[in-house]
Formats: sequence, C-alpha cells, structure tokens
Amino acid sequence: MLTQAVESYLAVRRAAGFELRSDGAQLQNFARFSNQKKKRFVCAQTAIDWAALAPSVAHRARRLGLVIRLARYLRAEDPRHEIPPEGIFGKDSRLRPAPIILSPADIRRLVGAASRLGPEGSLRPHTYSTLFALLACTGLRVSEARRLLFEDITPDGLIIRETKFRKSRLVPLHETAQAGLERYLVRRRRVAGGDDHVFVSLRGRALPTCSVDAAFQTAVQALGLPRGTGRRSRTTPHSLRHSFVVRALETCPPGRDRITQHMLALSTYIGHSRVADTYWYIEATPHLLQDIVTTCETFMKGETS
Repeated sequence: MLTQAVESYLAVRRAAGFELRSDGAQLQNFARFSNQKKKRFVCAQTAIDWAALAPSVAHRARRLGLVIRLARYLRAEDPRHEIPPEGIFGKDSRLRPAPIILSPADIRRLVGAASRLGPEGSLRPHTYSTLFALLACTGLRVSEARRLLFEDITPDGLIIRETKFRKSRLVPLHETAQAGLERYLVRRRRVAGGDDHVFVSLRGRALPTCSVDAAFQTAVQALGLPRGTGRRSRTTPHSLRHSFVVRALETCPPGRDRITQHMLALSTYIGHSRVADTYWYIEATPHLLQDIVTTCETFMKGETS
C-alpha cells in the first residue's frame, strides 16, 4: 500500500514540473524498507531508522526530509500516516531559504536611495539606480546584468548571452524600462569610455559582484529595509529577482491551460532551465500558498470564482 502511495505522490509532484529522479528513487527505497518492516503506512520510527542508514549526517537529514514531505501529503487524506519529527539529524542543507520579497514601494525607495550614492557628480549613483531598477523590472540575475554590453541592447529587448546554463535568450523590455535605460546610456557614453560594458565602476570597468552587493547593502541600510539573518537569508540584489518572479506569479490567469502557458513563459523569460525552479517560488512564498489553499477550498465546495 505504501508503495502505491509513494507512486501517487511522485505522479502529482512530477505533473507540477518536478523531475524527482533521485528523490523518487529514495522514496521508493523507503517504501520497500517499510514493506519489509510490515508497515503499510508511514511510521515515524521506521522513517528515522531508514534515514539513519545513510552514510553521512547531511544525507540522513535529506532522507528524513523527503519522508516528512511525503507524510504531510499522505496524512491530509489518511491520518494513519505519521509525520516524523524534524531536526533529528539537523537541517536539510539542500533546502532553499524563503526568499525575501520587496514590495513595489520598497523597490522605489531602494532605487531612490541608490540614486543618492556618492561621489556626487559621478556616474555611480546613476549606474546603481538604473541597475537595481532593471533587475526589479526584468528579473535578471546580477551576473547577467553585469555582463551586458552595448551591442546586447536591441530595439526588441536585451540579449542575454551564455547565461548560468550556457543558454542565450531575449528579454523584452517595457517601454518605460527602455526609456530609463536609454537615459542612463546617454550619461554612460559621455562619462565613461573604453569598456563596452553597460554598467561600469568608477574606473570604467565592468562592475565587480562585491561592489554591487556593497552598494545594495548601503541602500538597504539607509532605508531600514529587512536585512534577514545569516548569509543565505539576507536581503541581496537577488531579492529583486525573487520579487519580480513573485509579482509575475500573482498575475497568473485562472485556468489550467493558461496557468501552464504562463509558467512556461515566465520560466523561459527569467532563464530557468527547469520549470520546477519557477514553481519553487509558489511553495516558498506564504501568500501565494494561501491563494492556492483558498482556490482549492472554493473548488472542493463546488463554488466558482
């Protein structure tokens, strides 16, 4: 029975865009282990015993995390499934931290703060205010924006070359974004010469990642925006990408076919190699999950929205 439950769970997750090759094999292994123990439902102690067979603590934590997520899914329909306790082997190091989402008002204030960066009269404040605005309205990775060259700006949008997954793509720009970028380029071409990068440092060279992060943190601190705790949960320039994706998901139209098309288009636009990486934002953002819960409750009651 548990083997069938695992297959059903994997089918649902894969239909949502998750490949689950390694995780699927692990859960099937857990089902076989449980069957040998004569357990027809998820048993917390059996899950712990199975996870403990892994060679490292990190691997044990990952294995137990897989069963916990499985058990939560199965228990929603059958309370005989037990949910193992978390933290037995520490945290699953592969779990992504919840993204910090900035509101449109916060982003406007951040861009404004960047425009006041020193030194006065230099290109620097214009560089960072334009860069942060571009990240917020396109969802580009910082590395992609840093590598932009003059020739990558076309009437149809930005050509993003050789991205994180060795793929190139065209990112269309809204007319307001195009206009803002053009205003910056007038100053950029006049103030800094030589290097063909769109965004440059005071020395006229491509912006280093550390300089972008330092300027961002200066603006964040000046405004008192949430900084988070720990290296992986603090507000960073990548938070602008997270915010863009979440806003885009919030505009997703109703209807299964339209949702699928929207997700595929968004995944392509932001340069994800797998649509599952885009779906992650749904499970990582509480208010999007709440929207899903509300819609499901409405559907189960036979109501229409």
